[in-house]
Amino acid sequence: MTDPVGQIALDRLAVQESVRLLGLARGDDWERDTPCAGWTLRRLAAHMTAQHRGFAAAARGGGGEPAPWRERQDEADPGEAHRAAALDLLDAFAEPGVEEREFTLPELREGPGPGGGWPGRIAVGFHLVDYVVHAWDVAVTLGVGVELPAPVVTAAHAVALRVPTDPESRAPGAAFAPPVERTAGGSDFAAMLALLGRDPGWRPGATGDGKPQM
Repeated sequence: MTDPVGQIALDRLAVQESVRLLGLARGDDWERDTPCAGWTLRRLAAHMTAQHRGFAAAARGGGGEPAPWRERQDEADPGEAHRAAALDLLDAFAEPGVEEREFTLPELREGPGPGGGWPGRIAVGFHLVDYVVHAWDVAVTLGVGVELPAPVVTAAHAVALRVPTDPESRAPGAAFAPPVERTAGGSDFAAMLALLGRDPGWRPGATGDGKPQM
């Protein structure tokens, strides 16, 4: 597993890329379909913004409060709302000792910590894989390329390999859809997307197979 300090730095790169990509959206772009079945880009941006706020709260001991996790689709500028939440998240993850803290993540099953939460080093990994995949979601929705260094993708893929694939863990409403079949070969990025229920070949106008993620 990537060491905690390195993983926080890799997560920062994934978050910064998601900010860059959502910053490209204009006007009707917010109503475009995304790889998350039934979700427009506006809904995806609201989800991403709420997750940043929730994880920031969790890093500071407030993950059990419902307000930070609440999704809002009425933002006048979804890209700016996401950027502000992302900056707060990056500040929270940069606080000393964050990888040793216990994160309360209400959308996940109970964690192994004394209070039922998750060690910070694991929680950061959850956030990392989310924002690598969500960066791809946004990029493919807008028809642009995603720019992530290979170590970011490698670290996210390693986390994805540990996500349970049993029917209960991938049931409707769960954080991830069942893995999808893919052709032999391909990149680690494509393998990670397929493992987490995304169709690596999805393009706008296709039916989304992926489920919204945390």
